[in-house]
Amino acid sequence: MSETICIIGQGYVGLPLALAFDEEGYDVIGFDISDSKIESLVAGTDPTGDHGDERISNSTIEFTTSPQSIERASVVIVTVPTPVDDSKNPDLSYIEAAAETIGEHVAEGTTIVLESTVYPGVTRTVFGPVIEAQSGLAIGDELSLGYSPERLSPGESGSSLSEVKKIVSGSDAETEQQLFELYSSVVDAGIYRAPTLETAEAAKVTENVQRDLNIALMNELSIICDHMGLDTQEVLKAAGSKWNFHEYRPGLVGGHCIPIDPLYLAHGSERVGYRPQLIMQGREVNEYMSKHTAELAMRALNRSGKVLKESRILILGLSYKANIGDMRSSQVSGIVSALSEYDIEMVGYDPLVDPETASDSFDIPVIDELTFDGFDGIIVATGHDEFATLSPETMVEQLNDEPVLIDVGNCFEKDRAHEAGFDYDRL
Repeated sequence: MSETICIIGQGYVGLPLALAFDEEGYDVIGFDISDSKIESLVAGTDPTGDHGDERISNSTIEFTTSPQSIERASVVIVTVPTPVDDSKNPDLSYIEAAAETIGEHVAEGTTIVLESTVYPGVTRTVFGPVIEAQSGLAIGDELSLGYSPERLSPGESGSSLSEVKKIVSGSDAETEQQLFELYSSVVDAGIYRAPTLETAEAAKVTENVQRDLNIALMNELSIICDHMGLDTQEVLKAAGSKWNFHEYRPGLVGGHCIPIDPLYLAHGSERVGYRPQLIMQGREVNEYMSKHTAELAMRALNRSGKVLKESRILILGLSYKANIGDMRSSQVSGIVSALSEYDIEMVGYDPLVDPETASDSFDIPVIDELTFDGFDGIIVATGHDEFATLSPETMVEQLNDEPVLIDVGNCFEKDRAHEAGFDYDRL
């Protein structure tokens, strides 16, 4: 392949992109500012745990922290984080820093593509101008600009880079065509051409706003059913018998996309004079669910005759999503915060995360081997497949008398859990 591609950011988005282009024969540079991450990759170790060390070792990717490597690239793809700050406003500092680094080293004729999630207008009015100011090169004449939002869904089959249709957009028709051909070489599911950069940016945040709102509806339904003494899962099962009922389930909404993207779209909307109502209300419902989970646990402990400040709870699953080890924006933190107010002792366990890192993240002890001894109850916060193989009967034998089980991950059958001896509840 004639293109030399530099991918800035070697995390959950950038690394699979680098591997895909490398395996198609492109000359790939994997750039990151993290010395430890690059050292790990150079040593043939996968820091994300998603791809395997062998795939890293067999690649010909040039992993580096040297920004001078950008000078050799004909295409630069940016996959840096776009979080929110403490006030829940978009934090564009990573994008701006990447743009400054690119501007200092980019060569004339380079195409620069942003994949990070942003609100409509950022690529053209924030990202591009920083590159122009640093490089002295004009977009449209000496540089080309594109936006192609990432759509990866870690831990879900059928959602890899090659399996999900890719959106591409360019600052001009020639750039759009170039990106269409480039991404077509690594995406089997097809390419969708968005007519403008802003359309592609809006499409990305809209995808996750839709999911956030639908899950918020299910979460609010679960709260209503709880007040009415109804089993939410049975209600959804009955409603799902209709052909046009869409399948969503209540749960904790964490991670780096669904809880963040609505805030980006809302911010962009407010900048042009309209404050969204429904989008923000959905966020409020979903953010409340960690506290609601804690309340379910405390009510169950009370029913079982437990003294809250003398109770010990084991939290199973600390990552934000089933079957992955990513703890970013995990709603377990909200559960811990709510239960801590009542001096309930908590211990965590997750087979997919590093115990020391998790302990630092949630400020609770995290064990590296699963045991139920000495606990009064369990909260299954993340439904890893491994947990669904556990025997409720065996768990009850090891737990203290009259144990409780709050099954947020929906890993266990309700009737079997009750028959085993649990005070069982779920969203």
